[in-house]
Amino acid sequence: MHDDNSLTIGRVRRVLTERILPAIYSETMPLELSWHELPGEPITPAEGLALDYQPTQVGTAWGVAWGTTWFHLQGRVPAQWAGRRVEAVIDLGFDVNMTGFQCEGLVYRPDGITIKAINPRNQWVPIAAEATGDEVIDLYLEAASNPVLLDYHPFLPTEQGDILTSSSRRLYTTRRMDLAVFEPAVHELSLDLDVLLDLQEQLPAGPRKMQILQAMDNALDVLDLQRITETAQAARDQLAGVLAAPAEHSAHQISAIGHSHIDSAWLWPLRETIRKVSRTCSSMVELLGDEEDFLYGMSSAQQYKWLKTHRPEVWDRVKTAVAEERFLPLGGMWVESDTVMPSGESLVRQFLYGQKFFRDEFGITSKGVWLPDSFGYSPALPQLMRRAGFEWFFTQKISWNQQNKFPHHTFDWEGIDGSRMFSHFPSMDTYNSQLSGEEVAKAARQFREARVTNNSIAPVGWGDGGGGTTREMTGKAKRLADLEGSAKVRWEHPNDFFDRAKSELPNPPVWVGELYLELHRATLTSQHQTKAGNRRTEQLLVEAELWAATASVYAGAAYPYEQLDELWETVLLHQFHDILPGTSIAWVHREVVARYAQIIEQAQALILAAQQQLAGAGSTPIAFNGAAFTRNALAFGQAKPVQAPAGTAVQAIAADGGYVLDNSVVRVRVNAQGLITSAVDLATGRETIAAGQEANLLQLHQDFPNMWDAWDVDKYYRNQVTDLRGLESLELSAREDGSQVITIARSFSNSTLVQELSLSPGSRTVQISQSTDWHEAEKFLKVAFPLDIRAEHAIAETQFGYHKRVTHVNTSWEAAKFETSMHRFVLAEEPGFGAALINDSIYGFDVTRDAKDAQVTTTMRLSLLRAPRFPDPETDQGVQTHRYGLVIGADVAAATEAGALLNSAEQVIEGAQGVDPLVSLSGEGLVISSVKLAADRSGDLVVRVYESLGRRAHGSLMVNAQLGSAATVSLLEDELAGQSVELDDGAVPLKLGAFEVRTLRFALAK
Repeated sequence: MHDDNSLTIGRVRRVLTERILPAIYSETMPLELSWHELPGEPITPAEGLALDYQPTQVGTAWGVAWGTTWFHLQGRVPAQWAGRRVEAVIDLGFDVNMTGFQCEGLVYRPDGITIKAINPRNQWVPIAAEATGDEVIDLYLEAASNPVLLDYHPFLPTEQGDILTSSSRRLYTTRRMDLAVFEPAVHELSLDLDVLLDLQEQLPAGPRKMQILQAMDNALDVLDLQRITETAQAARDQLAGVLAAPAEHSAHQISAIGHSHIDSAWLWPLRETIRKVSRTCSSMVELLGDEEDFLYGMSSAQQYKWLKTHRPEVWDRVKTAVAEERFLPLGGMWVESDTVMPSGESLVRQFLYGQKFFRDEFGITSKGVWLPDSFGYSPALPQLMRRAGFEWFFTQKISWNQQNKFPHHTFDWEGIDGSRMFSHFPSMDTYNSQLSGEEVAKAARQFREARVTNNSIAPVGWGDGGGGTTREMTGKAKRLADLEGSAKVRWEHPNDFFDRAKSELPNPPVWVGELYLELHRATLTSQHQTKAGNRRTEQLLVEAELWAATASVYAGAAYPYEQLDELWETVLLHQFHDILPGTSIAWVHREVVARYAQIIEQAQALILAAQQQLAGAGSTPIAFNGAAFTRNALAFGQAKPVQAPAGTAVQAIAADGGYVLDNSVVRVRVNAQGLITSAVDLATGRETIAAGQEANLLQLHQDFPNMWDAWDVDKYYRNQVTDLRGLESLELSAREDGSQVITIARSFSNSTLVQELSLSPGSRTVQISQSTDWHEAEKFLKVAFPLDIRAEHAIAETQFGYHKRVTHVNTSWEAAKFETSMHRFVLAEEPGFGAALINDSIYGFDVTRDAKDAQVTTTMRLSLLRAPRFPDPETDQGVQTHRYGLVIGADVAAATEAGALLNSAEQVIEGAQGVDPLVSLSGEGLVISSVKLAADRSGDLVVRVYESLGRRAHGSLMVNAQLGSAATVSLLEDELAGQSVELDDGAVPLKLGAFEVRTLRFALAK
């Protein structure tokens, strides 16, 4: 049996779906259709319009995977349609559930000006608001036949993710290419009923719900299903009363902003994102013209630059809308990047290049950081945002936590240095809102700070694959502006929302430390070559800036601004939160790895050119040190003739089928299986490896998460583990510098690997260089170091400092962090002794504690390789290389130094003379992060330093040049009021707080 309420709901839904929505277009006629299928990559719009078109018809299959087909649509508006709104309606073979994830298109006029995009949820193109009759229709449609990869089951392996392996069959069949009469009253009726249906579903039993149900019954009672157009307004009149009832005074306020989170690459290549951006932007500027209250926001300077470079016809429309303050540049970053893995300098450049583009092109400086979809947020970020001049931070992703619900929606976020950033998470838990009744009710119901403020943000529009806001969404917003039983919705700039939220919440709750996402933990490991390329290029660009700046000041060499900008912009692009995390299709990562190789070559060429200018012509080998620490008696930024290796050669003693390596600093025992069974700090006699256990032990796990293969590793992966002790060979050799090297070869499953385990004279680091020929599926490779250390925390490097995480699992919050992030080191330490693992390309690790007879073992494991099958079924197959090491007897300072040296190679060239450092720094714990010339091309010198040990520090920065003035500046290199610096014979006294980042700008004397 059904009650009257459910009968009404069922009636309304059927009539809406089967009668009202189809009647929005009352009369239709087919357009003449011709086409041209491109054989290869996309072409420019001008080339597309000039193609030779052949007749075709609706119902014809079209579009191989990743192909482009240009359609020409022609016709004439019938004379009897005069005075009516006319639209073209186009269905390329859409699945309405796949907006942004399948075929889509962009419509052009014959003069090359875009009109708007079409996609599964936005199939119409305006022809005439009020037709005169007999108008000529002449439209061109650039249609992209992107394959469906996500489908409804997001972890099925597919070969469609690379044009080299994708299908050659046509994927889609056109369904409709019509000219049609649009009926505004029917459209408005559909929105009335849609909003009221949604609203009553969220309301408790009571008068308001009953009144809405009765009003909908009344509306359908006067609606003639055979004369929908003629009776639609009468039906609307029956709904007017319940739609006019105002919201309660205490109703939650939703600040809506039109949005389309367009992933800069994900299930499509970068070249397709350029078109996705142009399609979405074309539709949004069109919608801005139709809806006077509507505002649209888009982040990512890179996406704006793509428009300017590749689609100037769209760029001009966007720039006009920006000037009118309707199209809002948000975020102030080059891309919506990952924030966990990029270096500190990379995050600075995300802000520097992003804000510079917005300033140069629009005269706008973003006030907030807009990052709705990154996979966790570094605890270093609050300081960097503040020092870049930002006032607020917005994200949504933490609502995806698997285990623990984040306790705030509007709050202060405190970073490692104590900086706080005013932050907001939308309480409707989405960055792709459709303004559904469920979303709007959820925003009000969940909002955590409702006792003292009552506002949240809603990014409204189809996203991820683009699409943006639709006229249906703006229609809903009008009805929800002031509607009884609902939260209030208004279009508003995020800046205005944050200004109001700050005034209403002067003492916000505080969250301290990282914003850890309890999901997508495997993004720290997937696609290793992408991660290795990121780490390598980050370091090389910083070194290129150092030597280019030194050559400019010392030798008058031209600073390569354009080349460095181009290289940085490319590195920053590849830090997008689906590229660097390794969650894009094979095509993306194939191109990224190739591009990294080019960047490495170009950066090394810039370095070599600067060093040759500094060293001069000659045949003496000159060593250059670009690491921020002394290497082989060379200071940072110094060059000298190569010196003979210092220190006594390492002793190697055969023992029980293995070897003992001793360099008078540490003694390391490697057993017959190539595993480290002892690592002793000779000064203290302290053993590092837990008794009876083996370090450098490779471990292979089954890795088949519940969902999202490339993204996730679930905690039960630990339940299946194979220790890789099998040995092919174990050999000892020596290097010219006195190092001893043990070469270890192993095979397992379908893979092989070779390790070179080495100890150098005077070093306390056992270094492992590993080459793995990886041919596994759904496996996770780790390397374990069980340590005789009772560590209460794991200390992992993050940007400009480190982050402590407890090693216990007392609460669900700690238990959820079973895979965590680091940069160049992770340290386990107890009072008086510690050991660190350093690396050149690894970001993921885990730590466990075990106890036997009150003896605690802390096991640290580096995450080396995975083998997920979606979205790239060949993830990391083939040869992969890693370098990592065990630092014996380490503290934070030793780990920081060892990690930095591992990630920077000494450069040796032939020349005539050495070079004194351009800048030098004194003060315990103080580290130089970068030395460069100012981005504004003034020729000023910019030096960034930070405190690395987590405590207050004093020191001095010396610049070896004639200086005019000095000042502390923002990360954007802007002047700060009252921040001039007194110079003392070229030296700047420094006083920094824990983990403080300081940027100094020096005007060179003319």
